[in-house]
Amino acid sequence: MRSPLKIAVLSFAHPHALSYVRALNGRRDIELVAADPDHGERPVGESGGTVLAAQLGVRYLETYEAVWEWGPDAVVICAENVRHLPLVEQAAAQGAHVLCEKPLATSVPDAEAMVSACESAGVNLMVAHPVRFSTAFKALKRAYDAGAVGEVRAVVGANNGKLPKGDRSWFVDPELAGGGSITDHTVHVADLLDSLFDGVAARSVYALSNTVLHGEVGVETGGLISIELDGGVVVTIDCSWSRPDSYPTWGGLTLQLTGDRGIADMDAFNTRVDGHSQTRGNGLWLSYGTDPDTAMIAEFLASIAAGRAPQPDGRSGLRTVRIVQAAYDSVRTGATVLL
Repeated sequence: MRSPLKIAVLSFAHPHALSYVRALNGRRDIELVAADPDHGERPVGESGGTVLAAQLGVRYLETYEAVWEWGPDAVVICAENVRHLPLVEQAAAQGAHVLCEKPLATSVPDAEAMVSACESAGVNLMVAHPVRFSTAFKALKRAYDAGAVGEVRAVVGANNGKLPKGDRSWFVDPELAGGGSITDHTVHVADLLDSLFDGVAARSVYALSNTVLHGEVGVETGGLISIELDGGVVVTIDCSWSRPDSYPTWGGLTLQLTGDRGIADMDAFNTRVDGHSQTRGNGLWLSYGTDPDTAMIAEFLASIAAGRAPQPDGRSGLRTVRIVQAAYDSVRTGATVLL
């Protein structure tokens, strides 16, 4: 009988860590631990450490060094964006496969270093882009692959969410996050394009940003990005924190493909039943269909078992980081950035 795979969740800084722990806890083929040594740096009221681990029912180790001594086969990194690089490099040095929260890095050199470290060590590097595992995107990809829209000429994507400051204040810290809504919400749409078009690279990027909403924070809260892909497809991405705090979920993601044979739309949150919460006095969404986080975790574990590259892999994550950083260069200079 095969021994359980030893997996460590590194940091509870990103709220997605909670969902990943729940997905991993439900499997019998793994042994799970978590470490969150930086929780003491968070503002009062932000959960973490041993208290959160106990609530999630996961074994807790006090330091990352203790994790390496434990000897994980794989890690799931949910630290602040700027802290991804050292944790990925440490994991690769230990021979552990890596699932890293998005964005892969806050700079292109950091992303390149992470890809290089994992490739040199012969371990998998996967980026946490769960939307590509959603019911809605799978249906869109099937339609596209079947030729339903023909040759795509234009794409319009939107990833709008709540201001994430209420859950984790580091999201609006430019040093820890690497930016604001452009960093946070460009990559999901860019990853779907990477999947649809088999990793085609961006040729040019033009971007605008503002702080019309939530002007009290120190990063951009609204962004609009125009991308030309190799091959000529033109993409527009609305990447903004524009949902009110009372919205039924964290946000939304939509995508529309326009081709020479038709148009195809997707809404990542359309597999739901709408209702009303008497307690909250607000709209209520009850989701059904595939749970993207669980499906993403399954892909990560399956890639390890099969000895193959996961999807999306590190090079896919690197391509999305290049788009984000080009967008910031464009915002700063006011010019189109050629890649």
